[in-house]
Amino acid sequence: MQTEFIDVLPVLACSDIAAEHDFLVRVLGFASGGLERAPDGTVVHGEVRAGERRIWLHLTSEAHRLATPLSLGGAGGGITVHVKDVDAHFEAARKAGATILSEPTNQPYGQREYGVRDPDGHNWWIATPTSN
Repeated sequence: MQTEFIDVLPVLACSDIAAEHDFLVRVLGFASGGLERAPDGTVVHGEVRAGERRIWLHLTSEAHRLATPLSLGGAGGGITVHVKDVDAHFEAARKAGATILSEPTNQPYGQREYGVRDPDGHNWWIATPTSN
C-alpha cells in the first residue's frame, strides 16, 4: 500500500510546556504557534513553527508513556533543522545561553551543523546544507 502523506508533526515530551515553548522561540528562533490552556490556566498544549513545519509540545504523561530525555537519562535521537546561516544562528543561540553540544562544523554528508540541547534534554542539530 502506498500512502499519500500530507504532513509530519513531531511531538516533544515536555516537563513544562510553556518553558519549552519559550526556549524554542527565544533561544532557537522558532515562531510561536501558541499555547493552549485549560480553564484553570494550566498549559495543556503548545506549538512552535519553522516555516510551514510545526512541532507539538505535549506534557509528559505516564498514560501516554511520554517522558523527557532528561528524565530518562539520555536522548534516543533528536531533530535537525535547516537554517540559511548556521554560523549566525549558532552565535545567537550561544549568546542566549543555550547548552551547546558541538560548534558549527562541515560534515561529510553535506551540511554545516552544530548541536544544542534544550532544557528537557532534547538534542537539536541546526544546519545549513552545503554543496558536496
